[in-house]
Amino acid sequence: MTDSHGNTNNLSPAERLKLDSRFLRGSIAQGLAARHTGAISEDDGKLLKFHGSYQQDDRDVREERRQQKLEPDYSFMVRVRLPGGVLSPRQWLELDALSRYGNAGLRITTRQTFQYHGVRKEDMRDLVGGINAIGLSTLAACGDVVRTIVCSVNPQISSGHAEVYRWSVKLMEYLAPKTTAYRELWIDRLEQTSDGAHDAEPLLGATYLPRKFKIGFAIPPYNDVDVFTQDLGLIAVLDAQHRLLGFNVAAGGGMGATASDPATYARLADVIGFVPPEHLLETCWHLVAVQRDFGDRNERKHARLKYTLDDRGLAWFRDELQSRLPFAFEPPRPYRFEHNGDRFGWIEGDDGKWHLTLRIPSGRLRDVPSHARQSGMREIARMHQGDLRMTCNQNVIVANVAPQEKAAIEALVRRYGLNDHERASGVRLNAISCVALPTCGLAMAEAERYLPRVLEQFEQLLARHGLQDEPIHFRLSGCPNGCARPYGGEIALVGRAVGKYDLRLGADHVGQRLNSVYRENVDEQAILAALDEVLARFAAERQPGERFGDFVVRAAIVTPPANRPALTF
Repeated sequence: MTDSHGNTNNLSPAERLKLDSRFLRGSIAQGLAARHTGAISEDDGKLLKFHGSYQQDDRDVREERRQQKLEPDYSFMVRVRLPGGVLSPRQWLELDALSRYGNAGLRITTRQTFQYHGVRKEDMRDLVGGINAIGLSTLAACGDVVRTIVCSVNPQISSGHAEVYRWSVKLMEYLAPKTTAYRELWIDRLEQTSDGAHDAEPLLGATYLPRKFKIGFAIPPYNDVDVFTQDLGLIAVLDAQHRLLGFNVAAGGGMGATASDPATYARLADVIGFVPPEHLLETCWHLVAVQRDFGDRNERKHARLKYTLDDRGLAWFRDELQSRLPFAFEPPRPYRFEHNGDRFGWIEGDDGKWHLTLRIPSGRLRDVPSHARQSGMREIARMHQGDLRMTCNQNVIVANVAPQEKAAIEALVRRYGLNDHERASGVRLNAISCVALPTCGLAMAEAERYLPRVLEQFEQLLARHGLQDEPIHFRLSGCPNGCARPYGGEIALVGRAVGKYDLRLGADHVGQRLNSVYRENVDEQAILAALDEVLARFAAERQPGERFGDFVVRAAIVTPPANRPALTF
């Protein structure tokens, strides 16, 4: 075997592991069968990511178990691959039933899909097999591959929206890994997998990609997928009759960074051209192949497409891509975004069907004394005749509702406390967070568990300054890696240590400007004091209709990063 460049010498450990894995088999089967431990080996844990799962442990009890001379409380996170976040009611009910294998109901991620947490090793095959039995998969939901492709969340608003969604599904399948290891491990459940000698990865190669690769489709004027944070962003261009003309192609976005390492950073994608629909698949194939061939395979922190573009230059990248295409890459077409949040409540589509967007804080669906969101969505799925869609802002859309069904669905929403969108403040409607502690191994601080407390205190500050209805985009991340897209928040907290965060300000509300550090590595008291001061200025000095992020830039409270896509062409 050779790597994607044809070389076998001087491979990094991560690349050597992939090369020697027999197309992602490793010894995962044997590790799953071992009952003397709740874990699998470190190497197999890395390969397991390609199959859609991360090994984790409960960090709340890690020290207690160490003192008792017990191994960590190991479990697994399992993520569903779900292009565009669309489910039938039957699939929703089956995924809901499969949550019995986890410990916290269902959780909607910022990539429009479900994650299960707290899954025990002995239940992994039943869970993943159950997901596949309903026509879904976990393959490529994680790992150095093209991840789940996200798509603007109301593709049935018009026929053009529906066509864009269909392209997202086509592209996901076109770029997916071809290894047969996944079927062997999770569907056939073989204890001894094959040698992979007959496998091939025409696009990804034996060492797959240097790092993860994210793709998103946006449909202006809504940037609800934060298209410029993707490695590859595809901006749909529709005519006045909502017919799809093609896609503007944006390359080089990414949120991941490492604390105190200026060589790592968030970046927004640059628009490099336009392709008609018939050339979309081929263009994306070759764009991924350029990153496969030139991405940094020695330093994983430097392996995303954004660093390839910055190291070699945007012009070089576009020329290299053009050299692989048998057709001319066209100049970008005009587009304009209005906002990058979700549209809550009822929206009517061109065909008379209705779509209801529900607010799900942190994407967490489970029953607790104050509300029964998981049961409520279960009851909606049992009677709903349309479909259900998850958003990149961790919310749910009950889509394609016939007019005669609206009243019944509305009654279930109220009965089960799913009407947060009617009573939540503007900042709560626009707040997202990652899981962080206790399960994420990368977390440096709290996020999801801290969000209710910090929002309550922030709302008190807003009320003090007469800003209680202000729709500020607030994002909370437990570490700098960026799962909650914190660098795109008008206000964001990025975890640095337990109880300590970077306070970042100044992104816009359309997803075309990143924020900047305002206070570094500070505690809650310092964060609230800083926000109190800035909000006072905002209330006193803002211009009519001015958003918070735009104000702090205009007032020179922060200086935004230079990288910013053009608003229009």
